[in-house]
Amino acid sequence: MCSSSSQTEKEQCNIRIVKEYMEISYDPKRATAKNVEHLLAKQNRFIAPTTFPDVNDCETYAEEHGKLMKSINNLHIINFDYMVAKDNQVALRYSAEGSHDGEAYKSIKASGRHAKWTAAGLFKLDDNNKIVEFIKEWDKLAMWKQLGFPIEEGTKVPEK
Repeated sequence: MCSSSSQTEKEQCNIRIVKEYMEISYDPKRATAKNVEHLLAKQNRFIAPTTFPDVNDCETYAEEHGKLMKSINNLHIINFDYMVAKDNQVALRYSAEGSHDGEAYKSIKASGRHAKWTAAGLFKLDDNNKIVEFIKEWDKLAMWKQLGFPIEEGTKVPEK
């Protein structure tokens, strides 16, 4: 059961749900829409226009992240650096790393280069403890530079 002296039981449960969603999304063997659907509200939103501009829901994010992990096949979360909940919202910051040892990413062949970066997520959950919104901020440019990806690819402005 979730409990903490500084946060309510519901807030601790919300943190656990978000952490489970992130752990599945960063597991190359489990990162699929099917594996996260039990954590998500039917109508949910994913917002990350500079990193995943064509992704609008949390199921699709898990799928797209799974595709990315075919290129950076040892991609993983190093640490949840910061996690806090207030009512139905959860904020987290995490550190991740991986090497471009897998398949080509878009048309970029595997370089074998390693990268470390940080990202943050803001989540909203409904009264049924289901994720209804995930806003992602990611230091994509730092990752791109370390992996040797073309900077133009990492700085493209999404078309509307």
